[in-house]
Amino acid sequence: EVVEVCMGAPALLKGEYMNDGGPGIDLFSMRQPLGVVAGITPFNFPAMIPLWKMAPALASGNAMILKPSERCPSTSLLLAELLQQAGLPDGVLQVVNGDKEVVDAILDHEVIQAVGFVGSTPIAQYIYGRAASNGKRAQCFGGAKNHMIIMPDADMDKAADALVGAGFGAAGERCMAISVAVPVGDKTADALIERLVPRIEKLKVGPYTAGEDVDYGPLITKASQDRVKGLITSGVNQGATLVTDGRDFSIQGYENGFFVGPTLFDNVTPEMDIYKEEIFGPVLSQVRAKTYEDALKLTMDNPYGNGTAIFTADGDTARDFASR
Repeated sequence: EVVEVCMGAPALLKGEYMNDGGPGIDLFSMRQPLGVVAGITPFNFPAMIPLWKMAPALASGNAMILKPSERCPSTSLLLAELLQQAGLPDGVLQVVNGDKEVVDAILDHEVIQAVGFVGSTPIAQYIYGRAASNGKRAQCFGGAKNHMIIMPDADMDKAADALVGAGFGAAGERCMAISVAVPVGDKTADALIERLVPRIEKLKVGPYTAGEDVDYGPLITKASQDRVKGLITSGVNQGATLVTDGRDFSIQGYENGFFVGPTLFDNVTPEMDIYKEEIFGPVLSQVRAKTYEDALKLTMDNPYGNGTAIFTADGDTARDFASR
């Protein structure tokens, strides 16, 4: 969809003209390409996110350097081949693989005028700061801790279905994953847990080679698996209620796979590490709120983006939530 929109964008980049903007003065504005721009993209959506970067850059007349995640370097090369087959001139798009050394070279190169990044918050801050210090434009999309508020009048079955999909889809390795459920009132929280557990227990985890028989697969690396398991352990040690535990999950024939089973916490509080940190794994935390205002304050006080949601049957509550 981004590519399709960008195919029509050049016609909208024609600049503006104003006759007699001042006494004896006509005003012109012209839109011109920056020149060479760069995109640094993550592993979790290895085709979609590079296309987010490539399509607007190329449609605006720029040359593009793409640095994909070193954890999945091949997809971007295939995209570049497709663009060559479509007629893109050689050199207009270049894919450069590597790690931090390549990133720093991009950020420091005087010819590159702008950088776009999608990834974790610490790296986003690093890239933004280094790019800005070198006079480059920077657009950095960092981590997230997305909340869903569940009101007492909500349809609990629909809320539970949405939470399972949003919390555990793609093994939770999504910047738009819902990782925090915020039910209003203990009765709502208990009803939600009652519906979540059987749904979570039915999730099928396994290798993606199993096709449609799998709801989600392994994490991207052993380090990611260890980090997620460590955060689960910290949640237990800090007093959260572990409802379902995915730390010892394994699959016959894939014992060395980087799997973490679907994990559900209840009675999580804001000072716990599992609440404060972006887990980026199949872990859903429930934080109980006494009132709607408490739930809204919790959501807005969290330092992360990216999205949020509410389940309610009341239109006024929904409108208030959206406006605030």
